[in-house]
Amino acid sequence: MANNSSEPSSSLSFTSSSPLSNGSITHNICSSNASDHCRNLEVISLSKLSSNLEQLLIDSDNDYSDAEIVVEGILVRVHRCVLASRSKFFHELFKRGKDKGSSKNEGKLKYCLSDLLPYGKVGYEAFIIFLSYVYSGKLKPSPMEVSTCVDNVCAHDACGPAINFAVEVMYASSIFQIPELVSLFQRRLLNFVGKALVEDVIPILMVAFHCQLSQLVALCVDRVARSDLNQISIEKELPCELSEKVKLLRRDLQQQDSENYAPVVDALSLKRITRIHKALDSDDVELVKLLLNESDITLDEAGALHYAAAYCDPKVVSEVLGLGMANVNLRNSRGYTVLHVAAMRKEPSIIVSLLTNGACASDLTFDGQSAVSICRRLTRPKDYHPKTEQGKETNKDRICIDVLQREMRRNPLAGDLSVSSQTVADDLHMKLLYLENRVAFARLFFPLEAKLAMDIARAETTSEFAGLSTSKGSNGNLMEVDLNETPLMQNKRLISRMEALMKTVEMGHRYFPHCSEVLDKFMEDDLPDLFYLEKGTQEEQRVKRTRFIELKEDVNKAFNKDKAEFSHSGISSSSSSSSFRESVHYKARKCVIKT
Repeated sequence: MANNSSEPSSSLSFTSSSPLSNGSITHNICSSNASDHCRNLEVISLSKLSSNLEQLLIDSDNDYSDAEIVVEGILVRVHRCVLASRSKFFHELFKRGKDKGSSKNEGKLKYCLSDLLPYGKVGYEAFIIFLSYVYSGKLKPSPMEVSTCVDNVCAHDACGPAINFAVEVMYASSIFQIPELVSLFQRRLLNFVGKALVEDVIPILMVAFHCQLSQLVALCVDRVARSDLNQISIEKELPCELSEKVKLLRRDLQQQDSENYAPVVDALSLKRITRIHKALDSDDVELVKLLLNESDITLDEAGALHYAAAYCDPKVVSEVLGLGMANVNLRNSRGYTVLHVAAMRKEPSIIVSLLTNGACASDLTFDGQSAVSICRRLTRPKDYHPKTEQGKETNKDRICIDVLQREMRRNPLAGDLSVSSQTVADDLHMKLLYLENRVAFARLFFPLEAKLAMDIARAETTSEFAGLSTSKGSNGNLMEVDLNETPLMQNKRLISRMEALMKTVEMGHRYFPHCSEVLDKFMEDDLPDLFYLEKGTQEEQRVKRTRFIELKEDVNKAFNKDKAEFSHSGISSSSSSSSFRESVHYKARKCVIKT
């Protein structure tokens, strides 16, 4: 009968000839199976408990909450028993009952999250991720709309939004005393420090300092000290204790390796620069002028415009620009122009002021970032893509990107300049060819206007590059090689030419906007076809001629608009009108782009 038993222990009892060992094995296996079964049951039970508790948080149909927390204007319903059992902070908070920072709402205690935080902030999405962990014991993935940026080429492994989101969850975990979550996010932030731009290390250092995470503080201080971030910015961004640590470590590093560190500014100059910055902080541009007159420090030497764009009221930036004493495209020691600094701040009025005063949107940082790509790396999809509600302002992040993108489109080097500087160098010849042809057609269609724009930009003083305007045998042609010209000399010559042509196109857009619009569209849509009017089938030639006639009409209309708008400013274009009407059709048919 034993052989017919279906129990596992009975069948296993015949595997040994020793009754003693047989019983021992059976007992051990049963115990092992029972233990595994208990563990599995425990895992299943904990998983169900986790899911059930999380459902309390997300179930909007059945509300059993007894407290509310307002986060960024959004009401979050919570359960005091859950929070108090998981967090010592909330245990003490709820034990006090109705206290400072709380109020009653329909019998529920109501708190504002900002009142519970001693410093800084925690956004809605970060708080929900934190709460979800508190309820379920499981960490959800970071929401893409707040933990990534809108730069399509970014890996999102160390961009501004990714770091800021991790900082917010870390902050919430520390303040509300969930140690295991603090440990997890400390590891994440440690990983960010080596990858991030030094500007983005600052918020990591701040949260580490306030949360008393010594290992993370030490790593961040070391990273900042070894960076090229100037001491003025460090003292402005960090509390005295941290800035002093950075200063002392940087001094030690400079003594060890003086060749790789910039010389320290002398004490007198630093004192004068500091006074200028303090005057800017006080919105007192008149005092800035007095300080400049009393010393030999210039606005550029003081980095005044960079400082104002980073820290001062937008009206102060406008007033400093109005002095006419600062180079709007000056680079600081890190290779950042004022526009790059303004892009980091993401204040639309400052960006517009700089562009209006001649800031170049296509200038790149040493690592190949333009102002618009800097903005993209700092902007969350949540802030870029929301629907604009009537009566509400558009998000500033979106405005900054849109303004810079429009400026880039207006610029002949428009495009996604968030690529590396090597890619930009590879495209130099193609962009120069575009610019040469763009200016050549401007001279063909609008001779006087183009000459005026070139005179302002001093484009006639630079050597020409191979393009439609290059004369026969010109030494600017790419096909010709000057054996005495080194690659460095050639790049310098070509960049000089490109800057002059860019300035020419910029002047054209500024003073002859309607004519420039026609040229932009022509270069984009019609350039490949209209200068081969005799090529193709009869039908294709007919279509080209029809489009060419339309182009002539567009050019005439644009010219008349600009002439009317600028007649009051004393800019005369009558000679250009006659020269255009007499020659544009004939010349255009004869032009062939040389490739």
